[in-house]
Amino acid sequence: MRPTRALCFRPLALLLPPLPGGAAPAPAPKPALTLEAVKVEPASPRPDTLCHLTVTVRNTGAQRASSLEFVVKINGQELTAYKKRLYLVPVEPGATREVRLLNFWSTETGRPAPATGKLTVEVALAHASWVRASTRDGAEVWTPTGDVDGLPSSRSLSLTMGK
Repeated sequence: MRPTRALCFRPLALLLPPLPGGAAPAPAPKPALTLEAVKVEPASPRPDTLCHLTVTVRNTGAQRASSLEFVVKINGQELTAYKKRLYLVPVEPGATREVRLLNFWSTETGRPAPATGKLTVEVALAHASWVRASTRDGAEVWTPTGDVDGLPSSRSLSLTMGK
């Protein structure tokens, strides 16, 4: 007796290019929580200068957001101080909020002043949660209701180093 063989037909649509005049895929919707701005003070830091970092976060969603997790890079090098750190600040629906992040040094051992004289600061809002506020025993309690979709949202800023 001969064994029976099953034939598999793979969809050809995956192998063919799109037809001319076909609709392009719709762009991904903008996330409800976005990083709108990055600010560093001083604006032209010298080597070995303590810099203050502030970001502006916009919430276009219908709920309060919090548990903000950021990734910060200076000239492409990630700052480890931000790993596993959450900012438990509320960003109300329809509002923007400035969030002060950790200070950083313009130069450090292992991260010398760039030869170009430019300091690039990259900040990404990597994760956040929607939260619901309630009152229990006279205290405000925030309960996570889900992750904010569409993240990360990022911005970068290029500063000219002072002399």
